[in-house]
Amino acid sequence: MGQQDPAQGNGQAGGHAPRHIAIIMDGNGRWARQRGLPRWEGHRAGAESVRRALRACQKHGVEALTLFSFSSENWRRPPEEVAALMHLLFESLRAERDQLIENNIRLRQIGCLDGLPQAARDELQATIDATAGCTGATLCLALNYGSRDEIVRAARSLAADAAAGRIDPASIDEACFAARLDTAGLPDPDLLIRTAGEMRVSNFLLWQISYAEFHVTPTLWPDFGEADIDEAVATFTRRERRFGAVTPGAPGEQTSQPAR
Repeated sequence: MGQQDPAQGNGQAGGHAPRHIAIIMDGNGRWARQRGLPRWEGHRAGAESVRRALRACQKHGVEALTLFSFSSENWRRPPEEVAALMHLLFESLRAERDQLIENNIRLRQIGCLDGLPQAARDELQATIDATAGCTGATLCLALNYGSRDEIVRAARSLAADAAAGRIDPASIDEACFAARLDTAGLPDPDLLIRTAGEMRVSNFLLWQISYAEFHVTPTLWPDFGEADIDEAVATFTRRERRFGAVTPGAPGEQTSQPAR
């Protein structure tokens, strides 16, 4: 899948499911606190929501699902919570690998792997390798990911090539830059979902969501299910995506030739 021209995206005139959904999974800690449980129990409950979201996306024919699994800022959390998250990542990758293959789902990862435990990195790479031949939907995990860092790394890569004479700086355009991002080869997200009612993007896919539709739900991530994906997709299909253009016949638009 190549980089998407926003004006060519599905759903431009409404009625089509998004090609790519990105989700900021928020509310695990609050879910656990409401039940008097440790925070890591909220993360474990949230793992089942990943399975439900993936099933729902497959039902709607979504090509790619990107999940903000662990941000570069999440290292600031208590060490025991970070350790629990890393162990959950390891467990989930090992447990879900055969299911991903059976459902023809390819796994990708964006972000920097530096700092992740070696055991988790090994399981991640093993799952990526095992699903490399799958031709269905793509599940993309954003791990140790920060969008500003991703953009800086892309700029540094282009600058190094320009300094070495491998690329003409004048030839650098949006497509060239996008090809250096971690998401190269995926269409840009058409729909960004954030759970738990928060109204911010949290340094997630800043370049890629330039034309994404937003859907914010108060539902905490562990309670998020297939019906929530259905609602988000239904909302998306009712929206008119103009990408900066004006809809013919819209109020206030000149639709006939002015008198001469």
